Amino acid sequence: MNHGFVPTTNAIDKLVQEFNKLPGIGPKSAQRLAFHLLRAPEEQVEILAEAILTLKQKITLCSVCLNVTESDPCSLCRNDQRDRSAVCIVEQPQDILALEHTGIYKGLYHVLHGAISPTEGMGADDIRIKELISRLQDGRVKEIILATNPTLEGEQTALYLNHLISPLNIKVTRLARGLPFGTELEYADDITLTRAIEGRQEF
Repeated sequence: MNHGFVPTTNAIDKLVQEFNKLPGIGPKSAQRLAFHLLRAPEEQVEILAEAILTLKQKITLCSVCLNVTESDPCSLCRNDQRDRSAVCIVEQPQDILALEHTGIYKGLYHVLHGAISPTEGMGADDIRIKELISRLQDGRVKEIILATNPTLEGEQTALYLNHLISPLNIKVTRLARGLPFGTELEYADDITLTRAIEGRQEF
């Protein structure tokens, strides 16, 4: 009787294991991806492999905002049309993509690359807060918009940042509460994000 067992090889098992390490990919999905690549034309697989290698070799962090970029500074920081008096603080680079998609915000960004989370051993020194404070020393920034995720970790991070920035006489605002608690910014829809940006309030 066939119970759905698919004989595999070491090469397939290794690829399945690697796919299984990716976020949102369970064992079954990992197996489907591996067998899809096995059946795919070699040229298609080579293009995928090259794209992954290029990602690691060419992508760096912007020396200004710490967003991922192929050129330093990134295109947003180089854009003279952006409002340099406002800096929006986000946890991850993909949050910038979500906010930019709304077309509403015209200022600059700063990527923390994480949030304060004592349970996961992430403290203030483990995310890019020092770089942020350095950016604020020249007096050009008049408003900081805290766009950390509406999660416990995001709230802790926002409170900590507000505590650090308030003495610098910079206006600190927080995205409006249109975002449900526990939601990550990158998954919010454009209308919700637009309302959150436009309705931001002083912290």
